[in-house]
Amino acid sequence: MERPMKAIFASVIGFGLAFLPAVAPAQAAVDIQQVTSDKGITAWLVEDYTVPIISIRFAFEGGSTQDPVGKEGLAQLMSGLFDEGAGDLGRTEFQEELDQSGAEMSFDAGPDAFYGSMRMLAEDRAEAFRLLELAVNQPRFDAEPLARIRAQMVAGIQARANDPETEASIAWANAIYGDHPYARQDEGTPETLATITRDDLRELHRDLFARDNLVVSVVGAIDAQTLKAELDRVFGSLPEAPDVGDVQRVEPKLDQQISLPFEIPQATLRLAYPGIERDDPQFFAAYLMNHILGGGTFSSRLFDEVREKRGLAYGIGSSLVNRDYSSALMIGTSTRADRAEETLGVIRDVIKRMAEEGPTEQELRDAKDYVVGAYAINNLDTSSAIARTLVQLQIEDLGIDYIDRRGDLIEAVTLEDVKAVAKRLLSAEPAIMIVGPTVSFDKG
Repeated sequence: MERPMKAIFASVIGFGLAFLPAVAPAQAAVDIQQVTSDKGITAWLVEDYTVPIISIRFAFEGGSTQDPVGKEGLAQLMSGLFDEGAGDLGRTEFQEELDQSGAEMSFDAGPDAFYGSMRMLAEDRAEAFRLLELAVNQPRFDAEPLARIRAQMVAGIQARANDPETEASIAWANAIYGDHPYARQDEGTPETLATITRDDLRELHRDLFARDNLVVSVVGAIDAQTLKAELDRVFGSLPEAPDVGDVQRVEPKLDQQISLPFEIPQATLRLAYPGIERDDPQFFAAYLMNHILGGGTFSSRLFDEVREKRGLAYGIGSSLVNRDYSSALMIGTSTRADRAEETLGVIRDVIKRMAEEGPTEQELRDAKDYVVGAYAINNLDTSSAIARTLVQLQIEDLGIDYIDRRGDLIEAVTLEDVKAVAKRLLSAEPAIMIVGPTVSFDKG
């Protein structure tokens, strides 16, 4: 959970952002150093003294998939408690010292990893890292914050209980993933949250927070030697090996139709097709194909056919969803309830044509130009964004030179590559869900 920055931090951030267009060119050369501390903690570092700020981002592999059955929501609940007291500092003392240091601290649990981050002024580095060390190594999980954060989570779940989109997300996850942990709701339920104890939090913290499943990135006004000492201070006392449970791979359950009846004026459509693994040789061909199909917000075939030509939806998109244990190509949109069947038919026609014919040379050229040029803007425009990107590159094991190689990998994709992967992924019969008044599922 983030704390307010002091005024000087806000002004420095604003000053730095004002200069971003000058420091984020299209190819955005990023000089990444691999730094290994005396205790063996490895981090990727980008030194940048443009503004006196340091951003650190880290992840422990293993997130809400590690929640025990019956205690779903454990990782999410834990993520809200790290600034609620640590070491010998209770909640009030810890948050006062965090405010005085001018630093921002946040934690979050995803399905496959538990993330933490901090931004600080370089001149207050020592105090900020001291507080981060306490939070990482000695979270208190005191009774009052535990009860309060749990109550906030329960209130949020209850407020969304009758929301059609919430029910749709739950039904979709159950239909696609069955009894796999990906089918569970990360925030749990009021019933599962009620079972979580302080001992459960301590056990999950002990199991996940270990050096062998840790990746770290740091961006800003700090040199390698100084960083080595801070890495050892924050992470050097953690256990060497995590104690995480095995999670099995799961293939999304396709070729099914899910209807969730609601008497509402707007219907929501979701489709799932086979995905592709991040290390598959055809990944970039699939990435470009998806951009042409529906990943390009205002330039895709789906956007053109569904919105521009027919006005059936305000927006429509597709995405490659890659998780540690599953992958899929997902499509989603919303439309008027009385035009849901028509919209589904148009979507299926667009997909069929892509599967059978693939894209044109011009579409592929335009897609390459966009995805190469937009990478820096979308991923490298601030120190926090760079730190976040570098952590993800480490999790995906893409190599420290990935940013330099990415453009060449994309340019190497041929039209035949894209046609082949379009046929491979889009020829399958998808899973389809319609939320709203019941309509027929035309296979097209």
